[in-house]
Amino acid sequence: MTAAAVRIGCGAGYAGDRLEAAAELAERGELDYLVLECLAERTLALAYARRRRDPSLGYDAGLPARMETLLPTCAKGTTLVSNLGAANPRGALDATVEIAGRLGLTGMLVGAVDGDDVLERLDGLDRTVWETGRPLGEALGEVDWAHAYLGADALLPALRAGCRVVLAGRIADPSLFVAPLVHQFGWAADDWHRLGRGTMVGHLLECGSSVTGGYFAEPGRKDVPDLTSIGMPIAEVDQDGTAVVRKTPGTGGQVSVRTCKEQLLYEIHDPAAYLTPDVTADFSHAVLAPAGEDRVAVSGGSGRVRPDEFKVVMGVRDGFIGEGEMSYAGPGALRRAELSAEIVRDRLRRQGVRYTDLRTEFIGYDSVLGPIARRAEPPEPFEVRLRIAARTTTEHAAAIVGAEVEALTITGPAGGAGKRSSVRAVVSVRSTSIPRSLVHTTLHTATT
Repeated sequence: MTAAAVRIGCGAGYAGDRLEAAAELAERGELDYLVLECLAERTLALAYARRRRDPSLGYDAGLPARMETLLPTCAKGTTLVSNLGAANPRGALDATVEIAGRLGLTGMLVGAVDGDDVLERLDGLDRTVWETGRPLGEALGEVDWAHAYLGADALLPALRAGCRVVLAGRIADPSLFVAPLVHQFGWAADDWHRLGRGTMVGHLLECGSSVTGGYFAEPGRKDVPDLTSIGMPIAEVDQDGTAVVRKTPGTGGQVSVRTCKEQLLYEIHDPAAYLTPDVTADFSHAVLAPAGEDRVAVSGGSGRVRPDEFKVVMGVRDGFIGEGEMSYAGPGALRRAELSAEIVRDRLRRQGVRYTDLRTEFIGYDSVLGPIARRAEPPEPFEVRLRIAARTTTEHAAAIVGAEVEALTITGPAGGAGKRSSVRAVVSVRSTSIPRSLVHTTLHTATT
């Protein structure tokens, strides 16, 4: 690595990631940039639910705890970049400034980038919904929210302004890492080769400990030491975008060619044409090589011109799900659960409950593999938990599903216990695209 290498760490690979590991990374990683990747379609939907209850909310629910832990490191010189803003980046800005004040951290510039919310810009747009093929205009009445996947260029004004904390909403995951590299090294917006390499580094880091042995380990086959204390990843990146990936010093886990290979192929539809807002990245000639203990050298990435449009993710109202669960144990547990499932289906039919889909699962027997498990003829389980779930168009119909499962307590086979039922509204994710010219971002700043 050259003296000008940039050291970037990933302190979160999803909204529920471990704060302890992020704190260790911030304290011992000697980072230039700390990235927290905390936003997915599900977490964006949850953020909107919070914002509907309180307009001042809508940012990631874990933001207060993360900022209380990590802001002191930012005050010492590390720049934090994150999509913790979720459905309300400006609310995230206000919350961060308030937390910094309570901690006595002054003189830090905090920035929030918005503009990814494009719901109002979809009206009249001649596009189709990718998953259904329907015209976008026909679906808009069901859409609650819509966000464009922005790229690194949306974050650059905040970095150039000297923001020590940069908060945003729906930024593409690898772009959170590409932006600091573009800022630090001055890469041109059409330097496709370097942008492709930076995207490869970002993709390796974006899922946090997945590249340090998490979600990789398989006892006896792919053993990983000390998963209890697994560390977060760090990349030391040079001017050309080549890098060495390692982990927080003194932590458990493992960085190897195999862990990097698995993460590199994660969610990649085509390794030679991985579409991002920054570049059409090409990982097909990637080279991963050991570079010491828990160190892997990464090179060979490239890229081509970026897509003409932004991808848009939309939250669509899609009915309700009613579900109920009941446990059975001892001899004949599976047969009693199967009889219970038949009873519930019959009772729903007699009441005229309409549903678009009904699923019956026997947890501990076939809930993961479904029919495949039954074809394998597994041994009779000594305990099983029945789960019945139905998708309905009305909340009332969904409630009946769970009520009928609960009623099995004394109206069904012997030994049912541990009843549970629920009803929830369904927000389905749909996708489309939007011209870049219709998306405009704004930087908001405040000093602590």
